[in-house]
Amino acid sequence: MSTDMTSPDSLGVPAGTYDTPRPEGAIGAGVPAGTYDGLDQRLELDISGMTCAACAARIERKLNKMDGVRATVNYATERAVITGLGTDRADEAIATVQKAGYGAAEVTEGEESRGADDRVRMLRNRLIVAAFLTVPLGDVAIVLALTPRMRFPGWEWMLVALSLPVVFWAALPFHKAAWRNLRHGSTSMDTLVSLGVLAAFTWSVVSILLGSQDREGYWLIYGITPTGADSLYLEVASAVTTFLLAGRYFEARSKRSARSVLSALGELAPTTVRVIRDGHETVVPLGDLRVGERFLVRPGERIATDGAVVVGHSAVDTSMMTGEPIPDQVTEGDRVLGGTINTTGALIVEARQVGAHTQLAQMAATAEQAQARKARVQTLVDRVVAVFVPTVLGIALVTLAAWFLSGAGPRTSFSAALSVLIIACPCALGLATPTALMVGVGRGGQLGILIKGPDALEASGRIDTVVLDKTGTLTTGRMSLERTIRAADGPVTDDAALLALAAAVERHSEHPIARAIVEAAEDAPGQPRTGTETVPAVGEITEAAALPGLGAHATLVRDGAATEMHIGAPALMADLGAVLPDDVVTALESAAEDGRTGVVLAVDGRVAGAFVVSDRIKESAAPAVARLRAMGLRTVLLTGDHERAARAVGDRVGVDEVIAEVLPTDKAATIERLQAEGRRVAMVGDGINDAAALATANLGLAVVTGTDVAMKSADIILVRKNLEVIPDAIALSRRTLRTIRGNLVWAFAYNVAAIPLAAAGLLNPLISGLAMSLSSVFVVTNSMRLRKFEAGRRH
Repeated sequence: MSTDMTSPDSLGVPAGTYDTPRPEGAIGAGVPAGTYDGLDQRLELDISGMTCAACAARIERKLNKMDGVRATVNYATERAVITGLGTDRADEAIATVQKAGYGAAEVTEGEESRGADDRVRMLRNRLIVAAFLTVPLGDVAIVLALTPRMRFPGWEWMLVALSLPVVFWAALPFHKAAWRNLRHGSTSMDTLVSLGVLAAFTWSVVSILLGSQDREGYWLIYGITPTGADSLYLEVASAVTTFLLAGRYFEARSKRSARSVLSALGELAPTTVRVIRDGHETVVPLGDLRVGERFLVRPGERIATDGAVVVGHSAVDTSMMTGEPIPDQVTEGDRVLGGTINTTGALIVEARQVGAHTQLAQMAATAEQAQARKARVQTLVDRVVAVFVPTVLGIALVTLAAWFLSGAGPRTSFSAALSVLIIACPCALGLATPTALMVGVGRGGQLGILIKGPDALEASGRIDTVVLDKTGTLTTGRMSLERTIRAADGPVTDDAALLALAAAVERHSEHPIARAIVEAAEDAPGQPRTGTETVPAVGEITEAAALPGLGAHATLVRDGAATEMHIGAPALMADLGAVLPDDVVTALESAAEDGRTGVVLAVDGRVAGAFVVSDRIKESAAPAVARLRAMGLRTVLLTGDHERAARAVGDRVGVDEVIAEVLPTDKAATIERLQAEGRRVAMVGDGINDAAALATANLGLAVVTGTDVAMKSADIILVRKNLEVIPDAIALSRRTLRTIRGNLVWAFAYNVAAIPLAAAGLLNPLISGLAMSLSSVFVVTNSMRLRKFEAGRRH
């Protein structure tokens, strides 16, 4: 749809604003996933048919047997991540998965949620049928089994008829998985389930045909039962199927919900954009937007892609991406991010990055990749599960033989063996790590904390020292003018004139101090602002030169008279022979004690005044350091500044230790020295100059303000501007790690304790099935608690 703008002037848009050139060769939104971050050989497949962690392990082994391939299969996300293959061999990988008995397809947008919905719907339908038939089956079976006088001819076959749909249709997913495993010479958790259900059903049918040999039996709390009652396990087969289906159903729902947390970032981008072409507003699909084009964002709409504001001013809500609660005020020239919400005024934005190159896309991809990787503990769990099922089958056979040889009846022997089969299913083990990791990574992405993998979680639990870079991390990284000191007997009698003269000298310099003085002059009240490269007119500069290591020199011509001006360090004044007045000396000494920098302006060889500039400390620095110390972590400030300036900053933010005068190239060596002292170090840097140190540390956290998110050398990427994101990131990592450990302790303890009890005949098969299902649901539910993690709180 295309509409003429009724009145561009109504938005305050200057003439010509809509005339945007269409750049040649602009990059579109159709960039394949993985074209950045060196992931061009990365292939992702959606896997269907997996029912347990053993299935994932089997597919992983098959894929890794392919030449040059390294694959990871995640049961929780039902996804395979394959490197070293290339998309041209995708069919080969899909065929390999299919030969293993599972379905596979390349990842496409939207397919994952539909696949998850289909599985939830399938399990729900089977659960409804199973529950509908199991309830009357159980009631009738108990009444008839315990009351012989109410039995009628063929009552056993009526129970068989009620159980048939449950055992052979509702439980079909278990049987299909078990058959697939059998054809490939392997076992899984479904092997135990299918074998247990079919054994209970078959035992019952055989008992009906041959008659029960047991003279007495025991049924839950009812004590001794009449002859024939204890030979039927039809209600056990049906009830176990119902319990397990219920467990799988709630597990699938929880996994779907967890995935929705993880994919929330990717869903922030709008689907259409109001692009401005040939002076007209045209609504087009987001994929048609090109770099360099301008688009309109009305109040309440999401910004389509990363760009710079061309016209307008507004407040932009970034909370959904960075966790920042306060909207950013933006105006012409300011950068905005795709996926954030424009709240108050209309904006015209020029697209700078589109498609996979936007910060939103890279954040979503980083979070997606993180949950696909496996923690070391999960690799160990996978190996345990791979041998667990055959071991359980052996224990069940030994249990059956031991009870039978000890003189117990067939019913007692079979019941104990059946309980072992059912309760031993290690579903909870397979879910313990990936579900917690999935929810933790997803919640972090919503809070501006990108956890790049499970290694970060494991490292977060061991660190005891946090090293903080100063420039760009604790400070803004931009110098600002804090104070102007006019010499009492100097040649300039007005503070505004003094600042204007200094800016005239510094206007062509790129030095941070020079930029701070120029910006202060431009922002001074009553001064005309004519652009970032100009300053208020004070005359004509005929000569300008930098004096390396000292300052700058310029010749100012005003009213036909030339004036020589110098600005720089006190050492420059000494070379000129200019005497520093006492008030200027006092101000410079005070600034140096506080870690600030002072420069002096001389006019025709006489000191006119001085300027104090500093790299401003972020307001959130001190609270963030306080929270880190409250968490029991030792904080260290690492900087290249001289000792006195570094100590001043360290005192203001409250760190435990200051390491100063360290060159950028030596930061990694400093981290290694701390590690050699026995410390486990987390390094927090700006992700640009600190790449080596971030990679050397046990845990690297990069405070990022640019769009190059995916290629940082850090384990955790911090997108939120407020530095309290640092303790939040460590707290979230530790909370996720504790959840994983808690899940594993529960799962291992459950199986270790339950199998001996079942083998000893102390657990009825019904109770075993219910307990096994509840164990899996507990693990998933425990992981979902991470969704409630809140930023800014002490954890």
